[in-house]
Amino acid sequence: MGQRRGGHGPGSPGRGAWERHRSRAADIAVSLLALAALVWACAPGVGPDLLGLQQRWGWPAPTSGGELAELPPTEVVTALRSLPTRDGEDIPDYRREAFGARWADTDHNGCDTRNDILARDLARPVFKPGTHDCVVLSGTLAEPYTGRTIDFVRGEGTSEMIQIDHVVALADAWRSGAWQWEPARRQDFANDLLNLLAVDGEANQDKEAARADQWLPEDRDFHCPYIARQVVVKAAWGLSVTNSEREAMADVLAACPDQALPTR
Repeated sequence: MGQRRGGHGPGSPGRGAWERHRSRAADIAVSLLALAALVWACAPGVGPDLLGLQQRWGWPAPTSGGELAELPPTEVVTALRSLPTRDGEDIPDYRREAFGARWADTDHNGCDTRNDILARDLARPVFKPGTHDCVVLSGTLAEPYTGRTIDFVRGEGTSEMIQIDHVVALADAWRSGAWQWEPARRQDFANDLLNLLAVDGEANQDKEAARADQWLPEDRDFHCPYIARQVVVKAAWGLSVTNSEREAMADVLAACPDQALPTR
């Protein structure tokens, strides 16, 4: 009996090639589905951002369409509208030393600024004897960025658990106009009590120099007070915002029409 022409038996090269092609196609499909699921789960603005990349990497914050023009003219919104917009300026590189000595006693009360903030923000502060109530030894912080309570004890390995954050970061202030100031004005800004908060050390390190469109506190209940403080500080010092920063601020403020301007 003669051989059948054109047929592909169970072990023929043609059938093997087809099986390999189908296997590769299935692998590609599974890979694409896995990639789509990963993007949905982790990418800011796409899904729930399970890895927190928006905050960690400074990706733009997703907005829900809160338009500044549509917000009621509250004190905070009016202050936000007054902020100048910057775009494409040629700004010198930021240098921390341009803002003077760290925690200088600019209000001349005999205490450095770090201890001033600890004394203000900690509940039941205990002071080192003989320092005229300047050096804070311990206290309890209702931490604003995380919403947790932190017991503070001054000492090696414990003091850094609570850090003093510039709500408008110095590097952001530099880019927002402080690069043009005199050194004395920059030092006064670096020690402005209104722009300073005692916060969780890890949260402060996570924030670094991020703007409002790049980072918001973990505690959502503090988003409105945080943005209001940034707005009032920038307005008081004549600092600018970027377009995306202004949009992110407006988006947060849309959820809290009764938010007042902080005064301390």
